[in-house]
Amino acid sequence: MLLVFKILIGLFGLGVVVFIHELGHFLAARLVKIDVEAFSIGWGNPILKKKIGAVEYRLGMFPVGGYCKMKGETDYNKAWENMEQGIKPEDGAYLAASPLARILVAFAGPFFNLIFAIILLSFIWGFGFEINTLSNKIILASDIMEESFPADAAGFQTGDRIVEIDNKSINYYHEIQENIALNPSKSLPVTVERNGKIIELQVTPNLDKSSGAGKIGVMYWIDPVIESVKEGSTAQRAGLLPGDKIVNLNGIPVYNTEDFRRIKSQLSVISSELTSFNEDLNPVFFNIKYERKGMLGETEFFLENPQDEIGFAWETIRYRTPNLSIPSAVAKGFQEGIKTLKVSITSLRLLFMGIDLTQAVSGPVRITYMIGDMAAQGFGQGISSGLRSLAEFIALISIALCVMNLLPLPIIDGGMIILFFVEMIRKKPIPPKAISVFQTCGMVIIGCLFIFAIFGDIMFFVRG
Repeated sequence: MLLVFKILIGLFGLGVVVFIHELGHFLAARLVKIDVEAFSIGWGNPILKKKIGAVEYRLGMFPVGGYCKMKGETDYNKAWENMEQGIKPEDGAYLAASPLARILVAFAGPFFNLIFAIILLSFIWGFGFEINTLSNKIILASDIMEESFPADAAGFQTGDRIVEIDNKSINYYHEIQENIALNPSKSLPVTVERNGKIIELQVTPNLDKSSGAGKIGVMYWIDPVIESVKEGSTAQRAGLLPGDKIVNLNGIPVYNTEDFRRIKSQLSVISSELTSFNEDLNPVFFNIKYERKGMLGETEFFLENPQDEIGFAWETIRYRTPNLSIPSAVAKGFQEGIKTLKVSITSLRLLFMGIDLTQAVSGPVRITYMIGDMAAQGFGQGISSGLRSLAEFIALISIALCVMNLLPLPIIDGGMIILFFVEMIRKKPIPPKAISVFQTCGMVIIGCLFIFAIFGDIMFFVRG
């Protein structure tokens, strides 16, 4: 049932983004007096259609994609098939409009995607929202995995607080992730606070070829303070309470939640080995020392299955962004939209840096799933959180669609803009054969990319 919900939400989100894109083409075409014959959301045979005026509005069988069909936009194909040297478009036809008018129509789709994203982001920041994050204190990944990372070579230490990256102030862990992820292979100045002293370091993030993101080998530090205890859990029966700070597990000091996880994991491994040897389940004994209101306490319990959860959640940082006035919300939405646009453009170069494209590039199936999954996670925390997560991801996809459609590839908007720009410079129409060959090449390229993206989607689900 949850999977169906994710798919339906994903299809809705992707449908909205495509609708906005095609709406841009539609309104621009009407503005420059190009006749629109059909406006469809989805591909394939229409399951619903209604003609209003000269336009037939359709809902396609496959609810991914869509189109705005303009009068005479394929006249060049007919002209080439009939061996004609030129095109004589009818009044109101696509090719009867000036090259500048056609550039406007082609650009309007991506532009509407960008404006739509900015509007969504403005609403999100206007109403304010809760952020669940972690502190800027770090753990070296090399403390857990037996390998070296850029953070080790740069001189970072577990317990450091990263307070500045590339001259940008850092207060939370998600800000560390953002600044590192966007700068693979770039040398970054980093300021850390260590034992009350400020230390300047220099680090160059490695490129993670599975995601295209930069990584330096640091993890978040969470103080081992219990935020909540599950009703009826082992933790509740053991007397643990919210606010308790765990300081020792089975005689081993605990300084952060990773220490606790590692010790519990080691106990599980020992129990599994004994179970394998004795062929009997070996319960795991836990002795926990904790600090409560300045006093030390102690509790003991067994877990029949060492993989079972004890039943408490760790304390994280939560804060709410302030409600903004309309002008401030629009300004913030514009700022975040342009920031995301720059990130999307910058990310394109990573496609040529040896990353695993089957993992880093998403097709329509994976995008649909990701929209639904993101929304489902948000709705799990409440309706407002779900709506915000859905809106944020739709805004991200809308900007990505804007960027991808402006690439100078035949058949998509960016390629058509270049074609019409050349026509404007030549001051005469481009021969039908040249246009048809250009479009055919575009269809082959887009078709190959689509097949590759679908293959990547299949691999994504196969990998789990």
